[in-house]
Amino acid sequence: MPNTTFPSAISNPITEDDIANYLANTPDFFERHAEMLAAVQLTSPHSQRAVSLQERQANMLREKIKMLEQRIMEMIRNVNENMLLSDKLLHWARTLFLNTDPAALPDLMADELADQFAVPQVGIKVWGVDAAYADAAFAQGVSEDTRIFASSLIEPFCGVNSGLEVVNWLPEPKAAASLAILPLRAGPIGSTAPAFGLLVLASPDAQRFNSTMGTDFLARIAVLASAALAPLR
Repeated sequence: MPNTTFPSAISNPITEDDIANYLANTPDFFERHAEMLAAVQLTSPHSQRAVSLQERQANMLREKIKMLEQRIMEMIRNVNENMLLSDKLLHWARTLFLNTDPAALPDLMADELADQFAVPQVGIKVWGVDAAYADAAFAQGVSEDTRIFASSLIEPFCGVNSGLEVVNWLPEPKAAASLAILPLRAGPIGSTAPAFGLLVLASPDAQRFNSTMGTDFLARIAVLASAALAPLR
């Protein structure tokens, strides 16, 4: 009867994983066989020529260093941009709180926003104001539907101009391609108190205020604006 027992190496061939595991668990292998490091030839990812294992490792390290440098530069740019935004926000808030004429505050708020943050158009309406300001332009022309809409906004709304009533508060409604609508209400960020106003930012650029952008910074503007407008109520 023929022998059907195969050698172990044939019935259980060594795989690439076996070799990788062996090398990973035998760190002194290349110390005992140092000549192999120079003998192993790999294809360069940047050309078709063969390179040594050391050169390939050096190339990989250089690429990793380059990627880290790019990430660091991106972080620095983000920090600088955040610093600029913080400075502009501070200047805007300081101007509002130094104002001594409550009736002039909404227009001042809109003008400073447009100036500090390069927003082409800004509109603002406030309701539920003190009787002394009830006839002011900023307290007129807001429908009940818009007031309900304002209170339904838990965070700023960003998107294309879909013909909402608030667009008519802008100097040039037809030039507004995208909008940021900020509800004004008492309380911190995330408050669900009824809104007492809306701040509208508009741009002719359809992507300036798009539906995928973050709204954290806009929410902070809304909180500061709401606090500054307190003397009107």
